[in-house]
Order: sequence, then structure tokens, then C-alpha cells
Amino acid sequence: MAKWTPKHEAPEPLEGPVVATVTGGTIIWLVLFLVQLPFYGWFDDHGHTWWLWTCLAGGGLGFIGIWYVRKRDAAIKRSAATEDAPAAAAE
Repeated sequence: MAKWTPKHEAPEPLEGPVVATVTGGTIIWLVLFLVQLPFYGWFDDHGHTWWLWTCLAGGGLGFIGIWYVRKRDAAIKRSAATEDAPAAAAE
């Protein structure tokens, strides 16, 4: 069997408002948790409490994601600033 090799280069990754996207997703998970919380008894009676804990876990992991993407965004900006600094000094 021959190893498959791509015939074209991979496209550049898409960049967008990553911090806002992750923050929005985290808020949605937490709102879903809070909306379902008053119905805990019904979920418990029907064996669906995992729905609540899934929303809470999504919110918790979202906080980790917010921390991560903010650090990543700051590192990208720092890197861009250090690349631009020698060019500005040469002028």
C-alpha cells in the first residue's frame, strides 16, 4: 500500500473573534444550566440529571477556554509587535 500524500498545501487557518466566540459559548452553556436548574426534580425523576451537569461542565471548560484564547491572543499580538519593531527601527 502506498502512503497517501496531499497534492496541495493546506489552507491558512481562519482567524476571527476567537475570544468573543468562546465567551459567547461559555455564556450559553451557563445560561442553559441556570434555565434547567429549577427543574432539577423532574430531571432527577426521569434520569436526565446529566443534562444539567453537561451544561455546567461546558461552562467550566469555557472558562478554561477563555483563559487560553486570551493568552493566545496576547501572545500573537506580542509576536506581531516584535516582528514590526525591527522594521520600524530600520526606517
